[in-house]
Amino acid sequence: MPTVGVKRDILFNALGRSYTDEEFDELCFEFGLELDEITSEKEIISREQGDSKASGASDVILYKIDVPANRYDLLCLEGLVRGLQVFKNKLEAPRYSRVSPTTGEVQRLIITKETAAVRPHAVAAVLRNITFTKERYDSFIELQEKLHQNVCRKRSLVAIGTHDLDTISGPFTYTAKPPGDISFKPLNQNKEYTASQLMSLYKTDSHLRHYLHIIEDKPVYPVIYDSNGVVLSMPPIINGDHSKISLTTKNVFIECQDCVGRHGDHVQPELAYRKEKLTGEFINRKVGISEPTENIAQLLTRMCLLSQPTGAGDEIEVEIPPTRPDVIHACDIMEDAAIAYGFNNITRTTPRTYTVANQFPINKLTELLRQDLAAAGFTEALNFALCSQEDIADKLGKKISETRAVHISNPKTAEFQVARTSLLPGLLKTVAANRKMPLPLKLFEISDVVLKDETKDVGARNSRRFCAIYYNKSPGFEVIHGLLDRTMQLLEVKAAREQGYHIQAADDSTFFPGRCAEIFVHGKSVGRLGVLHPDVISRFELSMPCSALEMDIEPFL
Repeated sequence: MPTVGVKRDILFNALGRSYTDEEFDELCFEFGLELDEITSEKEIISREQGDSKASGASDVILYKIDVPANRYDLLCLEGLVRGLQVFKNKLEAPRYSRVSPTTGEVQRLIITKETAAVRPHAVAAVLRNITFTKERYDSFIELQEKLHQNVCRKRSLVAIGTHDLDTISGPFTYTAKPPGDISFKPLNQNKEYTASQLMSLYKTDSHLRHYLHIIEDKPVYPVIYDSNGVVLSMPPIINGDHSKISLTTKNVFIECQDCVGRHGDHVQPELAYRKEKLTGEFINRKVGISEPTENIAQLLTRMCLLSQPTGAGDEIEVEIPPTRPDVIHACDIMEDAAIAYGFNNITRTTPRTYTVANQFPINKLTELLRQDLAAAGFTEALNFALCSQEDIADKLGKKISETRAVHISNPKTAEFQVARTSLLPGLLKTVAANRKMPLPLKLFEISDVVLKDETKDVGARNSRRFCAIYYNKSPGFEVIHGLLDRTMQLLEVKAAREQGYHIQAADDSTFFPGRCAEIFVHGKSVGRLGVLHPDVISRFELSMPCSALEMDIEPFL
Protein backbone atom coordinates (compact mmCIF):
# COMPACT_ATOMS: atom_id res chain seq x y z
CA MET A 1 0.00 0.00 0.00
CA PRO A 2 1.21 3.58 -0.62
CA THR A 3 2.46 5.38 2.47
CA VAL A 4 1.74 9.06 3.07
CA GLY A 5 4.05 10.97 5.41
CA VAL A 6 2.48 13.98 7.15
CA LYS A 7 3.67 16.27 9.92
CA ARG A 8 1.60 15.52 12.99
CA ASP A 9 1.07 19.10 14.17
CA ILE A 10 0.07 20.36 10.72
CA LEU A 11 -2.32 17.42 10.37
CA PHE A 12 -3.96 18.08 13.74
CA ASN A 13 -4.23 21.79 12.97
CA ALA A 14 -6.04 20.99 9.71
CA LEU A 15 -8.33 18.54 11.53
CA GLY A 16 -9.21 21.19 14.10
CA ARG A 17 -8.18 19.18 17.18
CA SER A 18 -5.36 17.15 18.68
CA TYR A 19 -5.32 13.39 19.20
CA THR A 20 -3.17 11.08 21.23
CA ASP A 21 -1.25 8.56 19.14
CA GLU A 22 -3.69 5.86 20.24
CA GLU A 23 -6.74 7.98 19.37
CA PHE A 24 -5.44 8.80 15.91
CA ASP A 25 -4.49 5.18 15.30
CA GLU A 26 -8.09 4.23 16.14
CA LEU A 27 -9.46 6.96 13.84
CA CYS A 28 -7.33 5.65 10.96
CA PHE A 29 -8.57 2.11 11.57
CA GLU A 30 -12.19 3.26 11.55
CA PHE A 31 -11.61 4.98 8.21
CA GLY A 32 -9.91 1.97 6.65
CA LEU A 33 -6.34 3.28 7.00
CA GLU A 34 -3.39 2.22 9.13
CA LEU A 35 -1.01 4.38 11.16
CA ASP A 36 2.13 2.50 10.18
CA GLU A 37 4.84 4.45 11.98
CA ILE A 38 5.42 7.44 14.24
CA THR A 39 8.84 8.90 13.53
CA SER A 40 10.75 12.05 12.55
CA GLU A 41 13.05 13.15 9.78
CA LYS A 42 16.00 12.93 12.17
CA GLU A 43 15.09 9.40 13.24
CA ILE A 44 14.71 8.23 9.64
CA ILE A 45 18.10 9.63 8.58
CA SER A 46 19.76 8.23 11.70
CA ARG A 47 18.33 4.78 11.02
CA GLU A 48 19.25 4.75 7.33
CA GLN A 49 22.52 6.72 7.24
CA GLY A 50 23.80 6.88 10.81
CA ASP A 51 23.72 9.42 13.64
CA SER A 52 26.42 11.62 12.09
CA LYS A 53 24.26 12.32 9.03
CA ALA A 54 21.20 13.07 11.20
CA SER A 55 22.68 16.05 13.02
CA GLY A 56 20.70 19.15 12.17
CA ALA A 57 17.72 17.22 10.82
CA SER A 58 14.21 18.10 11.97
CA ASP A 59 12.73 16.57 15.13
CA VAL A 60 9.17 17.31 13.99
CA ILE A 61 6.94 14.27 14.53
CA LEU A 62 5.87 12.53 11.32
CA TYR A 63 2.97 10.13 10.90
CA LYS A 64 3.46 7.45 8.23
CA ILE A 65 -0.03 6.40 7.15
CA ASP A 66 -0.75 3.41 4.91
CA VAL A 67 -3.43 4.24 2.36
CA PRO A 68 -5.27 1.60 0.27
CA ALA A 69 -3.86 1.47 -3.26
CA ASN A 70 -7.27 2.27 -4.75
CA ARG A 71 -7.77 5.54 -2.81
CA TYR A 72 -5.80 8.02 -4.92
CA ASP A 73 -7.79 10.85 -3.36
CA LEU A 74 -6.06 10.27 0.01
CA LEU A 75 -2.44 10.43 -1.16
CA CYS A 76 -1.75 13.90 0.24
CA LEU A 77 -2.36 15.84 3.46
CA GLU A 78 -5.25 17.83 1.99
CA GLY A 79 -7.06 14.79 0.61
CA LEU A 80 -6.50 12.88 3.84
CA VAL A 81 -7.89 15.71 5.99
CA ARG A 82 -10.86 16.19 3.69
CA GLY A 83 -11.72 12.49 3.80
CA LEU A 84 -11.46 12.31 7.59
CA GLN A 85 -13.52 15.47 8.12
CA VAL A 86 -16.31 14.20 5.86
CA PHE A 87 -16.13 10.82 7.63
CA LYS A 88 -16.55 12.55 11.03
CA ASN A 89 -19.52 14.60 9.69
CA LYS A 90 -17.59 17.85 10.21
CA LEU A 91 -17.52 18.73 6.53
CA GLU A 92 -19.67 18.11 3.48
CA ALA A 93 -17.99 16.44 0.53
CA PRO A 94 -16.86 19.18 -1.91
CA ARG A 95 -18.39 19.35 -5.35
CA TYR A 96 -15.90 19.60 -8.18
CA SER A 97 -16.68 21.51 -11.34
CA ARG A 98 -14.86 22.92 -14.32
CA VAL A 99 -14.78 26.73 -14.35
CA SER A 100 -14.22 28.81 -17.46
CA PRO A 101 -11.48 31.44 -17.20
CA THR A 102 -12.65 34.99 -16.51
CA THR A 103 -11.01 36.13 -19.74
CA GLY A 104 -13.10 33.63 -21.67
CA GLU A 105 -9.98 32.30 -23.37
CA VAL A 106 -9.60 28.53 -23.02
CA GLN A 107 -6.11 27.10 -23.38
CA ARG A 108 -5.55 24.55 -26.16
CA LEU A 109 -3.25 21.53 -26.41
CA ILE A 110 -2.66 20.46 -30.01
CA ILE A 111 -1.62 16.82 -30.52
CA THR A 112 0.26 16.02 -33.73
CA LYS A 113 0.25 12.70 -35.60
CA GLU A 114 3.96 12.14 -34.85
CA THR A 115 3.12 11.15 -31.27
CA ALA A 116 1.48 7.95 -32.53
CA ALA A 117 4.94 6.35 -32.61
CA VAL A 118 5.63 6.84 -28.92
CA ARG A 119 2.92 8.12 -26.48
CA PRO A 120 -0.10 9.06 -28.58
CA HIS A 121 -2.53 10.51 -26.04
CA ALA A 122 -2.56 13.66 -23.94
CA VAL A 123 -4.91 15.89 -21.94
CA ALA A 124 -4.39 19.12 -20.05
CA ALA A 125 -6.00 21.38 -17.44
CA VAL A 126 -5.34 24.70 -15.71
CA LEU A 127 -5.44 25.25 -11.94
CA ARG A 128 -6.06 28.98 -11.38
CA ASN A 129 -5.76 31.49 -8.56
CA ILE A 130 -3.95 29.31 -6.05
CA THR A 131 -1.66 30.32 -3.19
CA PHE A 132 1.31 28.12 -2.34
CA THR A 133 2.92 27.94 1.07
CA LYS A 134 6.01 25.85 1.64
CA GLU A 135 3.87 23.05 3.10
CA ARG A 136 1.30 23.20 0.29
CA TYR A 137 4.03 23.24 -2.35
CA ASP A 138 5.75 20.19 -0.84
CA SER A 139 2.41 18.38 -0.61
CA PHE A 140 1.60 19.24 -4.24
CA ILE A 141 4.91 17.83 -5.51
CA GLU A 142 4.66 14.75 -3.28
CA LEU A 143 1.13 14.00 -4.53
CA GLN A 144 2.37 14.17 -8.12
CA GLU A 145 5.15 11.70 -7.32
CA LYS A 146 2.77 9.38 -5.42
CA LEU A 147 0.46 9.28 -8.45
CA HIS A 148 3.45 8.54 -10.69
CA GLN A 149 4.49 5.60 -8.54
CA ASN A 150 0.99 4.12 -8.18
CA VAL A 151 -1.81 4.66 -10.67
CA CYS A 152 0.66 5.86 -13.33
CA ARG A 153 2.72 2.66 -12.89
CA LYS A 154 6.05 4.48 -12.51
CA ARG A 155 5.26 6.73 -15.48
CA SER A 156 4.99 3.77 -17.87
CA LEU A 157 1.24 4.38 -18.38
CA VAL A 158 0.92 8.08 -17.59
CA ALA A 159 3.31 10.98 -16.95
CA ILE A 160 2.17 14.23 -15.31
CA GLY A 161 3.84 17.59 -15.85
CA THR A 162 3.08 20.81 -13.94
CA HIS A 163 4.13 24.26 -15.11
CA ASP A 164 3.82 27.93 -14.15
CA LEU A 165 1.24 29.12 -16.69
CA ASP A 166 2.31 32.75 -16.34
CA THR A 167 5.77 31.98 -17.75
CA ILE A 168 4.45 30.34 -20.94
CA SER A 169 1.79 31.07 -23.54
CA GLY A 170 -0.65 28.86 -25.44
CA PRO A 171 -1.71 27.24 -27.59
CA PHE A 172 0.55 24.33 -26.66
CA THR A 173 1.74 21.60 -29.02
CA TYR A 174 2.37 17.98 -28.11
CA THR A 175 4.53 16.38 -30.77
CA ALA A 176 7.39 13.91 -31.20
CA LYS A 177 10.83 14.47 -32.75
CA PRO A 178 14.12 12.61 -33.20
CA PRO A 179 16.20 13.00 -30.02
CA GLY A 180 18.85 15.02 -31.80
CA ASP A 181 16.26 17.65 -32.81
CA ILE A 182 15.09 18.32 -29.23
CA SER A 183 17.13 20.84 -27.23
CA PHE A 184 16.25 22.67 -23.99
CA LYS A 185 17.44 23.44 -20.48
CA PRO A 186 16.00 20.73 -18.21
CA LEU A 187 14.76 21.25 -14.67
CA ASN A 188 17.49 22.32 -12.23
CA GLN A 189 20.25 22.39 -14.89
CA ASN A 190 22.21 25.46 -15.99
CA LYS A 191 22.63 24.77 -19.72
CA GLU A 192 20.80 23.30 -22.67
CA TYR A 193 21.06 19.64 -23.66
CA THR A 194 19.78 17.64 -26.60
CA ALA A 195 17.45 14.78 -25.76
CA SER A 196 20.23 12.29 -26.58
CA GLN A 197 22.60 14.04 -24.18
CA LEU A 198 19.94 14.03 -21.47
CA MET A 199 19.47 10.28 -21.76
CA SER A 200 23.22 9.84 -21.20
CA LEU A 201 23.23 12.40 -18.37
CA TYR A 202 20.40 10.73 -16.45
CA LYS A 203 21.75 7.16 -16.70
CA THR A 204 23.55 7.86 -13.43
CA ASP A 205 20.70 9.80 -11.81
CA SER A 206 19.32 7.79 -8.89
CA HIS A 207 15.75 9.00 -9.55
CA LEU A 208 15.33 9.55 -13.30
CA ARG A 209 17.34 6.59 -14.59
CA HIS A 210 14.41 4.30 -13.74
CA TYR A 211 12.25 5.96 -16.42
CA LEU A 212 14.71 6.14 -19.33
CA HIS A 213 13.79 2.71 -20.70
CA ILE A 214 10.24 3.91 -21.44
CA ILE A 215 11.31 5.91 -24.51
CA GLU A 216 15.07 5.45 -25.06
CA ASP A 217 14.59 2.81 -27.79
CA LYS A 218 11.96 4.85 -29.66
CA PRO A 219 12.84 6.58 -32.95
CA VAL A 220 11.21 9.79 -31.71
CA TYR A 221 10.78 11.33 -28.26
CA PRO A 222 7.63 13.16 -27.07
CA VAL A 223 7.97 16.87 -26.37
CA ILE A 224 5.59 19.72 -25.47
CA TYR A 225 6.13 23.30 -26.75
CA ASP A 226 4.33 26.56 -26.06
CA SER A 227 3.44 29.00 -28.85
CA ASN A 228 6.90 30.62 -28.64
CA GLY A 229 8.75 27.34 -29.05
CA VAL A 230 9.64 27.03 -25.35
CA VAL A 231 9.96 23.39 -24.26
CA LEU A 232 7.66 22.61 -21.34
CA SER A 233 8.66 18.98 -20.94
CA MET A 234 10.04 15.84 -22.51
CA PRO A 235 7.67 13.29 -21.01
CA PRO A 236 7.96 10.99 -19.21
CA ILE A 237 11.53 11.98 -18.28
CA ILE A 238 11.93 15.65 -17.29
CA ASN A 239 10.31 19.10 -17.39
CA GLY A 240 11.94 22.20 -18.76
CA ASP A 241 13.48 24.63 -16.31
CA HIS A 242 11.76 27.65 -17.90
CA SER A 243 8.25 26.77 -16.72
CA LYS A 244 9.01 25.26 -13.29
CA ILE A 245 6.54 26.08 -10.54
CA SER A 246 7.56 27.90 -7.35
CA LEU A 247 6.02 29.35 -4.19
CA THR A 248 4.99 32.44 -6.17
CA THR A 249 3.12 30.48 -8.85
CA LYS A 250 -0.56 31.46 -9.08
CA ASN A 251 -1.72 29.49 -12.12
CA VAL A 252 -0.60 25.92 -12.88
CA PHE A 253 -0.76 24.31 -16.31
CA ILE A 254 -1.11 20.52 -15.93
CA GLU A 255 -0.43 18.13 -18.80
CA CYS A 256 -0.74 14.35 -18.83
CA GLN A 257 0.40 12.00 -21.58
CA ASP A 258 -0.36 8.30 -21.71
CA CYS A 259 -0.18 5.16 -23.79
CA VAL A 260 -3.70 3.83 -23.35
CA GLY A 261 -6.09 6.78 -23.16
CA ARG A 262 -8.01 8.71 -25.74
CA HIS A 263 -8.06 12.26 -26.96
CA GLY A 264 -10.14 14.48 -29.17
CA ASP A 265 -11.65 17.96 -29.26
CA HIS A 266 -13.56 17.66 -25.96
CA VAL A 267 -12.86 20.15 -23.15
CA GLN A 268 -10.71 18.97 -20.22
CA PRO A 269 -10.89 18.24 -17.37
CA GLU A 270 -14.22 16.45 -17.59
CA LEU A 271 -14.80 16.04 -13.81
CA ALA A 272 -17.81 13.85 -14.55
CA TYR A 273 -20.11 12.58 -11.82
CA ARG A 274 -22.09 9.40 -12.34
CA LYS A 275 -24.93 7.74 -10.44
CA GLU A 276 -25.42 4.13 -9.44
CA LYS A 277 -28.43 2.44 -7.87
CA LEU A 278 -28.47 -0.50 -5.47
CA THR A 279 -30.66 -1.78 -2.67
CA GLY A 280 -30.26 -1.59 1.07
CA GLU A 281 -30.98 -5.31 1.19
CA PHE A 282 -27.90 -5.99 -0.96
CA ILE A 283 -25.62 -4.04 1.40
CA ASN A 284 -27.18 -5.53 4.55
CA ARG A 285 -26.82 -9.06 3.19
CA LYS A 286 -23.25 -8.67 1.96
CA VAL A 287 -21.95 -6.84 5.04
CA GLY A 288 -23.93 -8.87 7.57
CA ILE A 289 -25.88 -6.03 9.18
CA SER A 290 -29.50 -4.89 9.38
CA GLU A 291 -29.72 -1.14 8.85
CA PRO A 292 -32.58 1.03 7.52
CA THR A 293 -32.15 2.43 4.03
CA GLU A 294 -31.75 6.00 5.39
CA ASN A 295 -28.89 4.92 7.66
CA ILE A 296 -27.09 3.17 4.83
CA ALA A 297 -27.36 6.33 2.70
CA GLN A 298 -25.81 8.32 5.56
CA LEU A 299 -22.97 5.80 5.89
CA LEU A 300 -22.14 6.13 2.20
CA THR A 301 -22.30 9.93 2.35
CA ARG A 302 -19.66 9.82 5.11
CA MET A 303 -17.38 8.11 2.57
CA CYS A 304 -17.76 11.01 0.08
CA LEU A 305 -20.41 9.08 -1.87
CA LEU A 306 -23.46 11.37 -1.71
CA SER A 307 -26.43 9.02 -1.35
CA GLN A 308 -30.16 9.17 -0.77
CA PRO A 309 -33.13 6.77 -0.87
CA THR A 310 -35.10 6.96 -4.12
CA GLY A 311 -38.41 6.01 -2.46
CA ALA A 312 -38.75 2.91 -4.63
CA GLY A 313 -38.62 0.24 -1.95
CA ASP A 314 -35.20 0.16 -0.35
CA GLU A 315 -33.39 1.46 -3.44
CA ILE A 316 -30.51 3.91 -2.87
CA GLU A 317 -29.06 6.30 -5.45
CA VAL A 318 -25.32 6.83 -5.02
CA GLU A 319 -23.40 9.64 -6.71
CA ILE A 320 -19.79 8.74 -7.60
CA PRO A 321 -17.49 11.80 -7.69
CA PRO A 322 -14.59 12.12 -10.17
CA THR A 323 -12.17 11.67 -7.24
CA ARG A 324 -13.34 8.06 -6.72
CA PRO A 325 -12.34 6.16 -9.89
CA ASP A 326 -11.94 3.07 -7.68
CA VAL A 327 -15.73 2.69 -7.45
CA ILE A 328 -16.59 0.55 -10.48
CA HIS A 329 -19.06 -1.99 -9.08
CA ALA A 330 -21.80 -2.31 -6.46
CA CYS A 331 -19.36 -4.31 -4.32
CA ASP A 332 -17.09 -1.25 -4.07
CA ILE A 333 -20.00 0.77 -2.71
CA MET A 334 -20.84 -2.05 -0.30
CA GLU A 335 -17.24 -2.04 0.96
CA ASP A 336 -17.43 1.69 1.79
CA ALA A 337 -20.68 1.13 3.65
CA ALA A 338 -18.95 -1.58 5.71
CA ILE A 339 -16.04 0.74 6.52
CA ALA A 340 -18.36 3.54 7.60
CA TYR A 341 -20.43 1.14 9.72
CA GLY A 342 -17.26 -0.14 11.38
CA PHE A 343 -15.90 -3.64 10.98
CA ASN A 344 -15.69 -4.00 14.75
CA ASN A 345 -19.40 -3.25 14.99
CA ILE A 346 -20.44 -6.12 12.71
CA THR A 347 -21.88 -8.97 14.77
CA ARG A 348 -19.83 -12.14 14.64
CA THR A 349 -21.73 -15.09 13.23
CA THR A 350 -20.94 -18.74 12.61
CA PRO A 351 -20.50 -19.52 8.90
CA ARG A 352 -23.37 -21.51 7.45
CA THR A 353 -20.93 -23.92 5.82
CA TYR A 354 -18.70 -25.78 8.26
CA THR A 355 -15.36 -26.87 6.85
CA VAL A 356 -12.10 -28.18 8.27
CA ALA A 357 -8.84 -27.15 6.64
CA ASN A 358 -6.23 -29.72 5.79
CA GLN A 359 -2.65 -29.43 4.63
CA PHE A 360 -2.05 -30.00 0.92
CA PRO A 361 -0.58 -33.53 0.68
CA ILE A 362 2.46 -32.53 -1.40
CA ASN A 363 3.29 -29.78 1.09
CA LYS A 364 2.93 -32.17 4.03
CA LEU A 365 5.33 -34.62 2.38
CA THR A 366 7.73 -31.77 1.62
CA GLU A 367 7.81 -30.61 5.24
CA LEU A 368 8.42 -34.13 6.54
CA LEU A 369 11.28 -34.68 4.11
CA ARG A 370 12.88 -31.33 4.93
CA GLN A 371 13.19 -32.20 8.60
CA ASP A 372 14.79 -35.59 8.00
CA LEU A 373 17.16 -34.37 5.26
CA ALA A 374 18.39 -31.67 7.60
CA ALA A 375 18.88 -34.33 10.26
CA ALA A 376 21.01 -36.25 7.73
CA GLY A 377 23.51 -33.39 7.77
CA PHE A 378 22.40 -31.44 4.70
CA THR A 379 21.65 -27.71 4.74
CA GLU A 380 18.50 -26.46 3.01
CA ALA A 381 18.73 -23.74 0.34
CA LEU A 382 15.92 -21.72 -1.21
CA ASN A 383 16.56 -20.26 -4.65
CA PHE A 384 14.65 -18.15 -7.17
CA ALA A 385 12.05 -19.87 -9.35
CA LEU A 386 13.32 -17.82 -12.32
CA CYS A 387 16.78 -18.11 -13.83
CA SER A 388 18.69 -17.42 -17.05
CA GLN A 389 18.47 -19.63 -20.14
CA GLU A 390 22.18 -20.30 -19.75
CA ASP A 391 21.71 -21.74 -16.24
CA ILE A 392 19.35 -24.54 -17.29
CA ALA A 393 20.81 -25.20 -20.75
CA ASP A 394 24.38 -24.24 -21.74
CA LYS A 395 25.89 -24.57 -18.27
CA LEU A 396 24.37 -28.04 -17.86
CA GLY A 397 25.51 -29.13 -21.33
CA LYS A 398 21.99 -29.13 -22.79
CA LYS A 399 20.10 -27.27 -25.51
CA ILE A 400 17.40 -24.80 -24.44
CA SER A 401 14.96 -26.46 -26.87
CA GLU A 402 15.27 -29.73 -24.92
CA THR A 403 14.40 -28.24 -21.54
CA ARG A 404 10.65 -27.62 -21.99
CA ALA A 405 11.25 -24.25 -20.30
CA VAL A 406 8.58 -21.58 -19.91
CA HIS A 407 10.03 -18.28 -21.16
CA ILE A 408 9.35 -14.81 -19.76
CA SER A 409 8.09 -12.62 -22.61
CA ASN A 410 9.71 -9.39 -21.47
CA PRO A 411 12.47 -10.16 -18.94
CA LYS A 412 13.84 -7.19 -17.02
CA THR A 413 17.20 -8.87 -16.44
CA ALA A 414 19.24 -11.68 -17.97
CA GLU A 415 19.14 -13.48 -14.62
CA PHE A 416 15.36 -14.01 -14.88
CA GLN A 417 14.60 -15.15 -18.43
CA VAL A 418 12.88 -18.50 -17.86
CA ALA A 419 11.15 -20.51 -15.15
CA ARG A 420 13.60 -23.10 -13.86
CA THR A 421 13.28 -26.68 -15.11
CA SER A 422 15.84 -28.02 -12.64
CA LEU A 423 16.85 -27.25 -9.06
CA LEU A 424 20.50 -28.14 -9.72
CA PRO A 425 21.67 -24.77 -11.17
CA GLY A 426 20.36 -22.90 -8.13
CA LEU A 427 22.25 -25.15 -5.72
CA LEU A 428 25.46 -24.90 -7.75
CA LYS A 429 25.19 -21.09 -7.70
CA THR A 430 24.63 -21.27 -3.94
CA VAL A 431 27.84 -23.30 -3.58
CA ALA A 432 29.68 -20.80 -5.79
CA ALA A 433 28.57 -17.97 -3.53
CA ASN A 434 29.81 -19.86 -0.45
CA ARG A 435 33.14 -21.24 -1.67
CA LYS A 436 34.93 -19.81 1.36
CA MET A 437 32.91 -21.96 3.74
CA PRO A 438 34.56 -25.08 5.20
CA LEU A 439 34.30 -28.27 3.13
CA PRO A 440 32.36 -30.38 2.51
CA LEU A 441 29.31 -28.38 1.39
CA LYS A 442 26.15 -30.50 1.59
CA LEU A 443 23.02 -28.71 0.32
CA PHE A 444 19.49 -29.70 -0.61
CA GLU A 445 16.33 -28.02 -1.87
CA ILE A 446 12.75 -29.20 -2.25
CA SER A 447 10.81 -26.81 -4.46
CA ASP A 448 8.81 -26.57 -7.67
CA VAL A 449 10.10 -26.48 -11.21
CA VAL A 450 7.92 -25.39 -14.14
CA LEU A 451 7.58 -27.47 -17.31
CA LYS A 452 5.64 -26.94 -20.53
CA ASP A 453 2.63 -29.24 -20.72
CA GLU A 454 0.18 -28.92 -23.59
CA THR A 455 -2.40 -30.99 -21.72
CA LYS A 456 -2.85 -28.22 -19.13
CA ASP A 457 -5.17 -25.28 -19.69
CA VAL A 458 -2.31 -22.82 -19.10
CA GLY A 459 0.19 -24.79 -21.17
CA ALA A 460 2.49 -25.55 -18.22
CA ARG A 461 2.58 -27.35 -14.87
CA ASN A 462 4.50 -27.29 -11.62
CA SER A 463 6.46 -30.32 -10.50
CA ARG A 464 7.79 -30.74 -6.96
CA ARG A 465 11.45 -31.80 -7.03
CA PHE A 466 14.09 -32.84 -4.51
CA CYS A 467 17.71 -31.99 -5.28
CA ALA A 468 20.88 -32.47 -3.23
CA ILE A 469 24.59 -31.89 -3.91
CA TYR A 470 27.84 -32.87 -2.21
CA TYR A 471 30.87 -30.62 -2.91
CA ASN A 472 34.30 -31.66 -1.61
CA LYS A 473 37.84 -32.55 -2.61
CA SER A 474 36.53 -35.96 -3.71
CA PRO A 475 33.26 -36.56 -5.60
CA GLY A 476 31.56 -38.34 -2.70
CA PHE A 477 29.17 -40.33 -4.90
CA GLU A 478 28.66 -42.73 -2.01
CA VAL A 479 27.33 -39.85 0.12
CA ILE A 480 24.70 -38.92 -2.45
CA HIS A 481 23.85 -42.59 -3.01
CA GLY A 482 23.46 -43.01 0.74
CA LEU A 483 21.15 -39.98 0.86
CA LEU A 484 19.01 -41.57 -1.86
CA ASP A 485 18.76 -44.78 0.16
CA ARG A 486 17.80 -42.83 3.29
CA THR A 487 15.17 -40.86 1.35
CA MET A 488 13.62 -44.05 0.00
CA GLN A 489 13.64 -45.49 3.50
CA LEU A 490 11.72 -42.43 4.72
CA LEU A 491 9.29 -42.83 1.82
CA GLU A 492 8.86 -46.52 2.71
CA VAL A 493 10.03 -47.73 -0.70
CA LYS A 494 12.08 -50.93 -0.65
CA ALA A 495 15.16 -51.62 -2.75
CA ALA A 496 13.63 -53.96 -5.34
CA ARG A 497 13.52 -53.89 -9.13
CA GLU A 498 9.78 -54.31 -9.67
CA GLN A 499 8.02 -53.48 -6.39
CA GLY A 500 10.50 -50.89 -5.10
CA TYR A 501 13.32 -48.73 -6.41
CA HIS A 502 16.57 -49.38 -8.22
CA ILE A 503 19.17 -47.47 -10.19
CA GLN A 504 20.76 -48.29 -13.52
CA ALA A 505 23.47 -46.71 -15.65
CA ALA A 506 22.45 -43.80 -17.86
CA ASP A 507 23.98 -41.18 -20.16
CA ASP A 508 23.42 -37.51 -19.38
CA SER A 509 25.54 -34.61 -20.60
CA THR A 510 25.31 -32.97 -17.17
CA PHE A 511 27.13 -35.89 -15.55
CA PHE A 512 30.56 -37.47 -16.05
CA PRO A 513 30.45 -40.37 -18.54
CA GLY A 514 30.05 -43.64 -16.72
CA ARG A 515 29.22 -41.90 -13.44
CA CYS A 516 25.48 -41.33 -13.92
CA ALA A 517 22.54 -43.48 -12.91
CA GLU A 518 18.79 -43.21 -13.47
CA ILE A 519 16.42 -43.74 -10.54
CA PHE A 520 13.44 -46.03 -11.09
CA VAL A 521 10.51 -46.47 -8.70
CA HIS A 522 8.00 -49.24 -9.52
CA GLY A 523 9.45 -49.34 -13.02
CA LYS A 524 9.07 -45.60 -13.66
CA SER A 525 11.96 -43.12 -13.97
CA VAL A 526 11.79 -40.39 -11.30
CA GLY A 527 15.25 -38.78 -11.46
CA ARG A 528 19.03 -39.13 -11.77
CA LEU A 529 22.13 -39.04 -9.64
CA GLY A 530 25.85 -39.06 -10.32
CA VAL A 531 29.13 -37.17 -10.48
CA LEU A 532 28.84 -33.85 -12.33
CA HIS A 533 30.86 -33.33 -15.50
CA PRO A 534 33.99 -31.16 -14.97
CA ASP A 535 32.78 -28.75 -17.68
CA VAL A 536 29.52 -28.20 -15.78
CA ILE A 537 31.42 -27.58 -12.55
CA SER A 538 33.74 -25.03 -14.19
CA ARG A 539 30.86 -23.19 -15.87
CA PHE A 540 29.47 -22.47 -12.41
CA GLU A 541 32.89 -21.13 -11.35
CA LEU A 542 33.65 -24.13 -9.14
CA SER A 543 36.92 -26.04 -8.99
CA MET A 544 36.26 -29.24 -7.01
CA PRO A 545 34.34 -32.45 -7.71
CA CYS A 546 30.64 -32.53 -7.01
CA SER A 547 27.98 -35.23 -6.87
CA ALA A 548 24.30 -34.50 -7.25
CA LEU A 549 20.87 -36.08 -7.01
CA GLU A 550 17.60 -34.73 -8.43
CA MET A 551 14.27 -36.52 -8.43
CA ASP A 552 10.54 -35.93 -8.65
CA ILE A 553 8.73 -36.56 -5.34
CA GLU A 554 5.12 -36.30 -6.59
CA PRO A 555 4.96 -40.01 -7.59
CA PHE A 556 5.36 -40.92 -3.90
CA LEU A 557 2.01 -39.37 -2.97
